[in-house]
Amino acid sequence: MSAGASWRDLTDPRAAETGESPETGLKEPLFENLDIPERLGPVTVLIDDHKIKRFAFTQDDHHPWHLESSPFEGRRIGHAALLGNDLVQLFTTVYAASEVVGLHTEEQLWFDSPAFLDEAVTLEGAYTQAYERRGQGYVVMEAAATGQDGRSVLRHRGVEILRTRPGDVAGRGSSAPGPDSRRVTGEVPAGAPAFDPVAPRPGQVLPPLVKAITTEQAAVFSRIGEYVRNIHNDLDLARDAGMRVPIVQGQQQFGVLAELLTRASGAAFFSGGWMRVKFLNTVNVHEPIEASGVVTAVDEENVEFEIWVRRADGKLSTAGWASAPLRTTTEREGQ
Repeated sequence: MSAGASWRDLTDPRAAETGESPETGLKEPLFENLDIPERLGPVTVLIDDHKIKRFAFTQDDHHPWHLESSPFEGRRIGHAALLGNDLVQLFTTVYAASEVVGLHTEEQLWFDSPAFLDEAVTLEGAYTQAYERRGQGYVVMEAAATGQDGRSVLRHRGVEILRTRPGDVAGRGSSAPGPDSRRVTGEVPAGAPAFDPVAPRPGQVLPPLVKAITTEQAAVFSRIGEYVRNIHNDLDLARDAGMRVPIVQGQQQFGVLAELLTRASGAAFFSGGWMRVKFLNTVNVHEPIEASGVVTAVDEENVEFEIWVRRADGKLSTAGWASAPLRTTTEREGQ
């Protein structure tokens, strides 16, 4: 797909009708092939009805703001994390996606404004840093999604092991250290109060979201519609990587947490929300997970959270931190 064209994905699968491989001419995703800094994109993607409904299916999130109308002038908007995976996968405009056997270790998104139905959004970024740790090659990407009127929609910073055997390295960590060295444990005291969106207080607990991402949902989320094969949508590749079945992308779990915070913080989350998470343990397709969080601080403008995703065996698969403007602040501004 050439820069400036408008299709709903990073690549246009209709190009396969020519008979050529969609990854012809792309680099092999090896640590030694990195160029730092290395520009990724730009690519223009269209927020069409299909893209929104497809994401709703993969996340089992059919909120009316995305399918009917939203508080933003009544217009339909994409889910908060709709473009998150497009930004994570932006490196596949340079590197062959189906040769990637990587592991996403950290994700951070700043939510600046919603993406609207039928809007063309430009994605652009760069690999900004590469380093080796514990025998693995890590790479840092910084990227952004810009609306067709020039406003910022999303800003992204992610860390990934470019090529590894996920079955050998997943689960090395048991919790995630925060910006002030606090660790997210996902433990909630007995009798902790439920979250009050009108009057949030430290210690309040977010209503949990319970999900089980199916094989079909994981495959669609992980770009099977673009003929990309990976450990999230292909059983053989997953087993070659040391897994018994395909695993759910960390970014798909990130989307579950974004839904959790959208429901907690409302429209305010789309215009000032922030999330930073670390991916700690893999999640198999069909494995039950529960997303929740707790309020850690509240000031005159923002509420801060610890957030997490827990597997059925009790282990955290994802843990991190988030913030959002208070609902009352947004209401005072007339949104």
